Amino acid sequence: MTEFLTTGPDDAPCHILLAHGAGAPMTSPFMEKMAGLLTTRGLQVSRFEFEYMAARRTGGKRRPPPRAEKLTDEYLSAVNELASLSPRKQKLVIGGKSMGGRVASLVADELFSAGSIAGLVCLGYPFHPPGKPENLRTAHLEKLKCPALIVQGERDPFGSRTEVEGFNLSPKISVTWASDGDHDLGPRGGSGYTRAGNLALAADTIDGFVNGIG
Repeated sequence: MTEFLTTGPDDAPCHILLAHGAGAPMTSPFMEKMAGLLTTRGLQVSRFEFEYMAARRTGGKRRPPPRAEKLTDEYLSAVNELASLSPRKQKLVIGGKSMGGRVASLVADELFSAGSIAGLVCLGYPFHPPGKPENLRTAHLEKLKCPALIVQGERDPFGSRTEVEGFNLSPKISVTWASDGDHDLGPRGGSGYTRAGNLALAADTIDGFVNGIG
């Protein structure tokens, strides 16, 4: 059974389900901060962990993450379990940080066509491994039918602004750029931008996105 970490008002019109990145848990500083910012905007947020990450909490062997395609069944199970726990009908948006967002993107069209979700949100999408721009992970994004938002750092090593703006992405996908941001949306010192400002931008953009769909 999936363990959820849920924050925000139960009567929120929208519930956002977020999965973590490959190497950090659902309680990482990034996930904690984003969940807090979203709940202050009146959204309800549930975080969960894939089994390999949850096992670390109980002293399990520290295993590398499986391939994203191997985690889709776990994400689908989390969506079904969350729906059964919800006391009232809410608009559901799925997504996650980095790998978590990628896994969500792989199941988004299936869930959207079934009427189970209204949209997809990805925070720092891993378009390719760092230093390997030829290994693109965008094939399914070219034909995505589910409304989607990607919040990406302009200098993200997993897909910079210069690179991503040249990709053939579905018109259902909108991209918001965190100024001078890295994979965690953080800018460099002296850039004139701040991590707090970029994270607030992400939360504002997500809030506007989820209220405009479904």
